[in-house]
Amino acid sequence: MSERIKSFPQFYQFYLTEHSKMWTRIFHFVGTFLVFWVLGFVIYSGKERFLWYLPIVGYGFAWFSHAVFEKNTPATFKYPLWSLLSDFRMFFELLTGKIKFKS
Repeated sequence: MSERIKSFPQFYQFYLTEHSKMWTRIFHFVGTFLVFWVLGFVIYSGKERFLWYLPIVGYGFAWFSHAVFEKNTPATFKYPLWSLLSDFRMFFELLTGKIKFKS
């Protein structure tokens, strides 16, 4: 990843290669699911004090999987917005079966 990626479709293809291991995808899926769960809980309960859990569960599961399974640096550090959008896209593509947990 020496040269800058200029489009989101190009980035997403790179993103998928950086998330090629099954356990990385599982941990990302769980983290993103927990983001939605915490957000739903906060909306339902009105307890905004739990919003600080969002980056912990979202990034915690993801970064753990990069350190342990992929052994690479998360793309979040170089492409924060595209990486966040890609997390959600991959979550929904895994949920609908468009892509598989085991690549």
